[in-house]
Amino acid sequence: MEHLISAEEISRERFYEIYRLSRKVKKALKEDRKKFSVLRGKCVVNLFFEPSTRTRSSFEKAGKFLSADVINITASASSLKKGESLIDTLKNLDMMHPDVIVLRHPCEGACYTVKRFINASIVNAGDGRHQHPTQALLDAVTLTEYFENLEGKKIAIIGDIVNSRVARSDAILFKTLGAEVFVYGPSPYMPRFPEAIGVKKLSSFEEVAEISDAVVLLRIQLERQNARKTFPSLREYAELYGMNKKRLSMLKKDAVVLHPGPFNRGVELNNDVVMSEKSLIFNQVETGLAVRMVVLSLLCRRKERLEEEVQ
Repeated sequence: MEHLISAEEISRERFYEIYRLSRKVKKALKEDRKKFSVLRGKCVVNLFFEPSTRTRSSFEKAGKFLSADVINITASASSLKKGESLIDTLKNLDMMHPDVIVLRHPCEGACYTVKRFINASIVNAGDGRHQHPTQALLDAVTLTEYFENLEGKKIAIIGDIVNSRVARSDAILFKTLGAEVFVYGPSPYMPRFPEAIGVKKLSSFEEVAEISDAVVLLRIQLERQNARKTFPSLREYAELYGMNKKRLSMLKKDAVVLHPGPFNRGVELNNDVVMSEKSLIFNQVETGLAVRMVVLSLLCRRKERLEEEVQ
């Protein structure tokens, strides 16, 4: 694996390779093993031009747990503030010989653009509304751990679909693994042609509850709406589309709930949902660290070494 930019690059075989190894990594971490020599001598640069807590910190911890040299750069601390272009920033960083650059950028396709100019491997940590492949990986691994496989499972994604890179990446990978994907939310946030991205649109929460084996909740992406007000209030959104105790009870007995974070309590979900036995939200965070450790090892061609150290 040279780069990881889109969920479309993750085949079923590649997913199960990552799935099996990430489970071993999680087991090792739970045994309080937090230092491995896998990436000793390698350098990982985290270059984030949008805010992030989970993704950035988990990539940082993944690199450090694997003994890589990790450099963190934010937009406010980069030469882009002085007028330098993104390509020139990446080319200058590349001349310092990093092995992997983890890039988050507000523009769709940024990773595809810069990879042509550098030698380091690129991991897309989110590019605008386009893709977030490691989030899709950790979501799919979390669900596969719970269900054993996703073949024939029905997964509903609720919320701001059109602005969500997570929704797009999740839908691609879930379908690769044999699941059916459905979407539900306010009309302005639904894709105009859902069938074009291989998902089906639902018209009520009752439909969601009737068919779903898993529900992925999304927040409203206010930062991507260009100040366009498309519903009266977040309170109205919570009343019409938010997951609460009553709606949680309508789901199938074994159905589970996920959220990529950050989640807004009282809007897309409430405390009852976060703390419910059906919630896999904090499992996702734990899984994300293990998945990103595996991804960095694959990109640095150290997968076998990681397998040896987590036995």
